[in-house]
Amino acid sequence: MGLWRQVAQAAEELLWPTGCIACDQPGTLLCDQCQQQLAWVTQRWACPVCGAPYGWLACTECDRSWESAGCVSAFSYKGPAAALVTGYKDGHERRLAPVLASALACALDEASLCPGHPLPSLAEFDGVTFIPSTAEAYRRRGFDPIEEVSRSLATIVDVPWVDTLFHGPTQDQRTLGREDRAANVAFSFSTAASVEGATLLLVDDVITTGASVREATRALLCRGADKVWVASVARTW
Repeated sequence: MGLWRQVAQAAEELLWPTGCIACDQPGTLLCDQCQQQLAWVTQRWACPVCGAPYGWLACTECDRSWESAGCVSAFSYKGPAAALVTGYKDGHERRLAPVLASALACALDEASLCPGHPLPSLAEFDGVTFIPSTAEAYRRRGFDPIEEVSRSLATIVDVPWVDTLFHGPTQDQRTLGREDRAANVAFSFSTAASVEGATLLLVDDVITTGASVREATRALLCRGADKVWVASVARTW
């Protein structure tokens, strides 16, 4: 099976050569120039509640009342970082899952080492879980993007991966404003099993208003989770 997989991958590379997901330069999934343009969030200055860049002292994106214990985002959602997310989710470039997971691991590690940041050591987490796709989104893409990223992240940080949430039918959040997003996802998440006393890391792709991660966090806390931290690949602001 390993040999056939290598043959198949070689054939794919001949037919569809690898190119930079952001600028199409041939050779790698993300070229050196686009790597340098990634808008990394400096965790020292980010809002510890919602993950927004530069919100450490006064955040313009939240009122500090989120249900989660805190939030860490790896990138600002713009430029090559936005291309990474959309190319992975909607371009079906699934080789990017471990790349995005590695970026998240770096951001989490940085945040845990920042003086005054409330994020605990990754060793203190009982599990890594994720915001699941809706059934319609899964049918459209053929896979669950954040499930794969969260699996890779769990392996990297050596924390058990747990599939805890169900996502009921909702309208596509990308078409909605702030207030409508919150109403759209209200009570849309349920849990598969008790998470009594657990400290969990909840993974999502992009946080805009935070409606989805806040609602998912509520569901986990209602099911008995002790604390829920949120980690997203990117953050709009």
